[in-house]
Parts: sequence; C-alpha cells; structure tokens
Amino acid sequence: MDLLDTLTAKGLRGEVPTREEALAVLATTDDELLDVVAAAGKVRRRWFGRRVKLNYLVNLKSGLCPEDCSYCSQRLGSKAEILKYTWLKPDQAADAARAGVAGGAKRVCLVASGRGPTDRDIDRVTDTMAAIKEADPAVEICVCLGLLSDNQAERLKAAGADAYNHNLNTSENTYGAITKTHTYADRVDTVQKAHGAGLSACSGLIAGMGETDEDLVDVVFALRELGSDSVPVNFLIPFEGTPLAKEWNLTPQRCLRILAMVRFVNPDTEVRIAGGREVHLRTMQPLGLHIANSIFLGDYLTSEGQAGQADLDMIKDAGFEVEGAGEATLPRHRADIAEAAQAGGGCGTAAAASACGSGGGCGPCGGHSHAPAQADADAPAAEEPEDELRSDLVKVRRRGAGTELAPNA
Repeated sequence: MDLLDTLTAKGLRGEVPTREEALAVLATTDDELLDVVAAAGKVRRRWFGRRVKLNYLVNLKSGLCPEDCSYCSQRLGSKAEILKYTWLKPDQAADAARAGVAGGAKRVCLVASGRGPTDRDIDRVTDTMAAIKEADPAVEICVCLGLLSDNQAERLKAAGADAYNHNLNTSENTYGAITKTHTYADRVDTVQKAHGAGLSACSGLIAGMGETDEDLVDVVFALRELGSDSVPVNFLIPFEGTPLAKEWNLTPQRCLRILAMVRFVNPDTEVRIAGGREVHLRTMQPLGLHIANSIFLGDYLTSEGQAGQADLDMIKDAGFEVEGAGEATLPRHRADIAEAAQAGGGCGTAAAASACGSGGGCGPCGGHSHAPAQADADAPAAEEPEDELRSDLVKVRRRGAGTELAPNA
C-alpha cells in the first residue's frame, strides 16, 4: 500500500506525516489492519527496539474533585462507586510505589484528584517523592496534580520530579463539550509550565468519547507541537455514574488504528497504552506492543487492570523485553534535547516547546474502591438491553494504597 510505504519511510527518518495521511490511517479497513500494525511496528522498532517501558500509578488522593470532566469517575457529581480518600501519607505512597518497582516499573506516576495543587499540596508531594527516592534513587517520578500555578512546576523539579503529566484529552474544538470548569487553553498552559521548568512533558489523549477522526488527528498534532516526550493513549472506560457511561464506541481494531496514527505522528516519542487497554484491546493487547513502547503495569486509578504478572508474561510472549532502569527511553537525539532543556531551565513558550519536540495522566482521573469487583459502566451492545451492566469488562479498583488489599503489580 502506497500510504503505508510512505508513512514507514517518513517514520524511519523521524519525519511527520501530513494531516491527510494521519486521517487515512484511521480510515483503513480491517482487512488492512495487520499491514498497518506491521508498518507502525517498523517505526517503533527503529527508535525503541523491542523494549517496553513499565509505568506504575499511585493515587495520592481519590475522588472529591470539583471539576466536571465528563469521562472521570471522580468528577463533581459522579455516582461511580469509587473509594474516596484524602492525601495518603508519604510512607503509604512509598509502599505502593515499591510494589510497582518490584514488578519492573521504572517510572512511578503520582496522581491526585482536584483542579490543581495548593502550595501545601506541593509540600506533601515533595515529602512523598523524598520517601520514594530514598528507597530507590534511580526510579523516575512523574507527577499529575492538575492545573499548575506559577512556580509550582519549578518546585516539583527542584524536589526531584522527572516529569509532569497533564493530558489535553481531546481537540480544542470539542473540549468544551467534555469539560466546563476549565478550558483547553488551561491545559496547554500547564503543559507549557511543566516543560518550561525543565520537566519532561507527559501529555496525551482519551479516545472513545464520541470524537471524530479529525478531532483525534487535531489533538495528536497539538501534542507534538507542545513537545510531549510521552504520549499516553487512553481508551475511555465508560463508568456508570458519569455522563459518558454509554459511550461504547471502540473496537480492538479501532484502538490499534488510533495507536498506529499516534506512532506515525510521533515516530521517536514514547507512546504509552494507558487506561482502557484491557477493556478495549482485550485479546489483541499484544498487537498494541508492536506499536507502543510503554504501558502501565497492573491496576489503573479507578479500574482494575490485568494482573501485573500477566502484563510481564504478555511482554515476554510477544517477543519484547522490559526496559531496564539504566536504559534511556528516548532515542539519543531526543534525550539530548530534553537534557539541554532541563539544564537551561526548559522551554518557556509554545514555540520553544515545539522546537524541543522537533524530530519526533497519566491516564484519566480515578481512584481505588472497596466496592465489589463488578461492572461500573452501562454497555448497550447490539443484542443487549440498554440497562445491562458490562460486569465482564469494567471492574472498580479495590486494591492498592488507600485500601487494605495489596497492590496489583
């Protein structure tokens, strides 16, 4: 296929496709799916070999959020049966992080619900990072606290944070239909603040919220322009009790095409399969590893993932290997750019951030729950009544920090 030959050649050179080419990837048929995966796989192996980076989520504060993000089980007014708790103590968070690192994770993602952190919250996270780094100085720490105020990114950087996650989620044109309590521009501003402070920018999207192909391409190109070093691709988990509870729009084939489009637009950037991997890719998860070079290990924030050992077995069986703590995730030229940005204080403007990315959540909000591991989303399938719960697919998270049960790692 001429399209895939062109995209492969561009990706191997680290070049970006046109918008029309990116849209064409999403429009390919199921008969062409394996060809699409193979083409994206060549680009992935060119820049990342067969390494898979493992990331592990620790939810520092669950629920109690004043924002109205339609996709989120922690949103204002959410009826999702998640566990709600305020800030974990540093030793609790460090214990949870230790489980993920023991399972092979090289990055720990510290997440807290809310609009954005207070200065006291930054102090809390600083103490938590110190406890984690004391146990394992080499572990990478990514922080996800919502919208940042002036100088907060600099404080996190000085305290030892390596990255900051703040997803754009969807295109600027459709953002207002998803969230009313803050704007797309607010999110862009926070990514720029983080990048400007010398933190690695981790910013991604959520697919499956009813967006168009054009929306998906818009947000992926916007993420590239912002200079994101890591692009988490989340697939909507339609939790019961949220406005998007009935948005079951994704198939495994659709998810793979989305991942391939993201890879072609970001050939030498970390592409992570994030929330919803087990729900939507299901038995086709191993094919996703041929496109993305990063996943979350074990559970997510408000939903259960597959067992951590199952993740490790899947990686091995698919012919990949877990990326070691001493291995650089990004290709050398991207790592050089990131190190220069950190040494010089980062990229303070959108234009500078774009330049830093040239050549190339942590998942949706969530938490833990003691609720029974049963369905948390309506799922009207073709032959199912609209009120039947998808108990086979979506399970509320019951394990980890904030619960009495051991983490799934």
